[in-house]
Amino acid sequence: MTNLAPLARSLGHEAILRKVYEQADLGPLATRLAERAGPRDPAAALDLSTLLMTQGGAMAAEGQAMQRAAARFQRSYEIPHGAATGPRILAFVTPGDFMSNTPIDFLLAGTDAVLILHFVDAETEDLSDLPPHDVAFMAVGEGPQNAAVLTNLCRLLQDFPGPVLNNAPGTILRLSRDRVSAMLQDIPGLLCPPTTRMTRAALTAVARARRFFDYPAVLRPLGSHAGHGLARVCDPDELVAFLSLNPEEEFYAAPFIDYRDAQGRFAKARVVLIGGKPFASHLAVSEHWMVHYLNAAMETNADRREAEAAWMEDFDQGFAKRHGATLQALAVRLGLDYFGIDCAEMPDGRLLVFELDVAMIVHDMDCATLFPYKKPAMRKLFDAFVALCDARSHL
Repeated sequence: MTNLAPLARSLGHEAILRKVYEQADLGPLATRLAERAGPRDPAAALDLSTLLMTQGGAMAAEGQAMQRAAARFQRSYEIPHGAATGPRILAFVTPGDFMSNTPIDFLLAGTDAVLILHFVDAETEDLSDLPPHDVAFMAVGEGPQNAAVLTNLCRLLQDFPGPVLNNAPGTILRLSRDRVSAMLQDIPGLLCPPTTRMTRAALTAVARARRFFDYPAVLRPLGSHAGHGLARVCDPDELVAFLSLNPEEEFYAAPFIDYRDAQGRFAKARVVLIGGKPFASHLAVSEHWMVHYLNAAMETNADRREAEAAWMEDFDQGFAKRHGATLQALAVRLGLDYFGIDCAEMPDGRLLVFELDVAMIVHDMDCATLFPYKKPAMRKLFDAFVALCDARSHL
């Protein structure tokens, strides 16, 4: 079951993305990695692929190709954190962008854990070559590109002899936006707008007929994240315009829900559930309905940071307590050890869920001067994750 050969040592996503957040000069690192990258040093190739993916566009595509090549050269990579004396956590991952797998490396920042990435894909025949580890984590996330991998993992992990967190690839397969909305409809205190998967042809026919199931509607291309291609359409003409700007063949459609607070602002929270317990990740506040942390201008609006700080500091006795029963029912319904939700509080007190995923980015890389309240909240979340891994390794 184990492979005792030395593992290639990778810098990991967290170390590289932290340099990007700090706006460090990446040229010297890129040069060193490029000089070493290849079959003889697949870890350098893997790290260079990460660096390329942070650049977007054609370079990101080149990075993903390099990542796939590195995974063919070697399947397992070691990423030590701190003193590397903590639990050895093996993550089953698959090649892809930053949203393809649970971002475990970010969750281990400031700990002494050792992360081992073990690449799998739809063609992986067995798991006989795993390196020594204390606990495993099924880290492959939902998405059209990962469906075949998750199906294969259902077979590979069926009789796995050791502890595996999130050992539910079949459940994760069902976390698409349309299936999640259907799955959560009857949970008390929760609102998840019904989401429909529609083809371009179907939406075109709807636009031509000058009708729609519910205006205004929110549309997005299948598999998109972080607001890519997301739009609110209020009439058939806007639907036609949306289709002209988005060439994809399949989309998600849902009714638009106005969740503005008493101040007329939209506040969208990211909450992570670890072992069924909720933890605060961030709160993005904006005057625009399409709010994400990267477009909410939190850095330049002190009042928005104050709102997030108050939300985080009061999280256990505030948000988590108000929605405790709903969150507990949600955790029981899914049966996952770790997942995140993007959500908001409705004026009537219900919890509005936009998305549920195991691969949401959770990190502590925001500027400590501007966001001094975030470090303690993220430390609490990270420690809870490592504690869960450590506890499960001793069962």
